[in-house]
Amino acid sequence: MSRQEKDTVGGVRPEEESAVRNAPPLIELKEADICNEENLVLSNVNLSVSRGEFVYLVGKVGSGKSSIIKTLIAELPVKRGYARVQEYNLSKIKKKQIPYLRRKIGVVFQDFQLLMDRSVEDNLLFVLQSTGWKNKKEMIARSAQVLSLVGMGTKAHKMPHQLSGGEQQRVAIARALLNNPPIILADEPTGNLDADTAGEIMDLLMKIHEEQHPAVLMVTHNRQLFAKYPGRVMICEKGECKELKGPEEIPIDFDELIAG
Repeated sequence: MSRQEKDTVGGVRPEEESAVRNAPPLIELKEADICNEENLVLSNVNLSVSRGEFVYLVGKVGSGKSSIIKTLIAELPVKRGYARVQEYNLSKIKKKQIPYLRRKIGVVFQDFQLLMDRSVEDNLLFVLQSTGWKNKKEMIARSAQVLSLVGMGTKAHKMPHQLSGGEQQRVAIARALLNNPPIILADEPTGNLDADTAGEIMDLLMKIHEEQHPAVLMVTHNRQLFAKYPGRVMICEKGECKELKGPEEIPIDFDELIAG
């Protein structure tokens, strides 16, 4: 990738790196309660993620990991505490502001969530049109650019069912990158993939992270991933979300905890 291309898809120039380091966090929760409908899932959550950071969110099923993701995209409301994503205060955000918030966040799901009735390219064009793009030529060019970035440049006219699971997830990552988001939220992005393909997807995510410097918050239950690809680790358990100081703080019964 050329320097010009890197900048076009969201890379940070060296002269910008100091400003990035000194900028306020892109994601900030302070004593925030995470609720799913009327049920309190996590209380007093404190989380800060700056541009260029890679943070894992781990915990067993039902511990609140995905509820945090849904809160950050304003799918679940913030009823107590402080929560901010970029310039948006999530406890005060207006309904009409939510689409603009979501344009600044790339979300990658475990089950890909591609539209199965249209081609890869049309999946991406649909997102661009939905997020305010108007010029068809520019939309096609942008789709081609992100597909090339994730190694799917020759698959634009394929239907999703013609792709492997790993290829579908690459398309999902391309979709997440369409609007140059400074934040990527990845909810179990390797959960439906075999070990080799999961490694390829993680290599791709780390490449994007290293080249473009987004803030990445990734939900996972795979201990091997955060052992091989270092990052900060937050664990959700017993109604709380706390940061682990290092791998040595991961509970000995971690795998049983996650499967529980």
